[in-house]
Amino acid sequence: MTEAANSFATGPMWAGFIVFVLAMLALDLFVFGGRKAHRVHVREAAAWVAVWVSLALAFAGLLWWYLNGTQGAEVAEKKTLEFLAGYLIEQSLSVDNMFVFVMIFSYFAVPPELQRRVLLYGVLGAIVMRAGMILAGVWLVTQFAWILYVFGAFLVITGIKMIIFAEAEPDLEKNPLLRWLRGHLRITPTFHGERFFVRQNGLLWATPMFLVLVLIEASDLVFAVDSIPAIFAVTTDPFIVFTSNIFAIMGLRALYFLLADMADRFHLLKYGLAIVLVFIGGKMLAMPWFHMPIQWSLSIVGSIIAVSVVASLALSKPQSAAAGEDA
Repeated sequence: MTEAANSFATGPMWAGFIVFVLAMLALDLFVFGGRKAHRVHVREAAAWVAVWVSLALAFAGLLWWYLNGTQGAEVAEKKTLEFLAGYLIEQSLSVDNMFVFVMIFSYFAVPPELQRRVLLYGVLGAIVMRAGMILAGVWLVTQFAWILYVFGAFLVITGIKMIIFAEAEPDLEKNPLLRWLRGHLRITPTFHGERFFVRQNGLLWATPMFLVLVLIEASDLVFAVDSIPAIFAVTTDPFIVFTSNIFAIMGLRALYFLLADMADRFHLLKYGLAIVLVFIGGKMLAMPWFHMPIQWSLSIVGSIIAVSVVASLALSKPQSAAAGEDA
């Protein structure tokens, strides 16, 4: 496993991509009103989803163009497909994170106009956490090649658990992190706009929005534990791992606002994501005996997600589940 140590990316390429990410975040904050309370409607969310998907595809095109001119068509095709497969995997797994966002916002009854900014902070935290975990993962893979089999076994077990508990509804009242926060912080009973802390009678109080932020960051960390090992089944090149992750994360907020009101319609998607994890984990475990071409991996993952989405839309949710939710 020497690919990670011999990444094609140069220092200026890393710097350029990081500048691009920072520029997009700055545009969101200072140009597109990210600092102001704002309800994101479906049309706006759809436009941003299209923007981020287009940017990811444009990046893939630039990647192919650069590598085709510097290292040849074979390397260009391989690395571009690795990026696209990694992006598809990370984007797919991030959808499961979206379901958790829906649950958190519903539990705290966060008004729609207050959700945008806290998700932006969630994106910032996710980028920092992913960067650290990617560096750690690349180092582990470089130093201990057998760690890939540990990742594979972990993904298979996680996927099987997701299938078994797909219909289980998490109870935030029993969440240990939330219970600890409530036991150690002074928390206001109501929101104070988008503020995380306020002063009342000379004392600093946390608002419910701070609890929302902490839970969102915690969910980002939990999902990173699944998604980072998953992409190592596709590539160990840190630049590909990092860029595919970041493009998926940056588009997650827009995807949430686009699909949040329709989350129940994709009730079979969790099974599809679980099967993806089992497939990726099995692929990693089978590497000593069978090397699957990247084209196959990309096609299989895409097909699993497409089938689960179409099946969700075609098959209505069981009446018993719907009745339970209405109750």
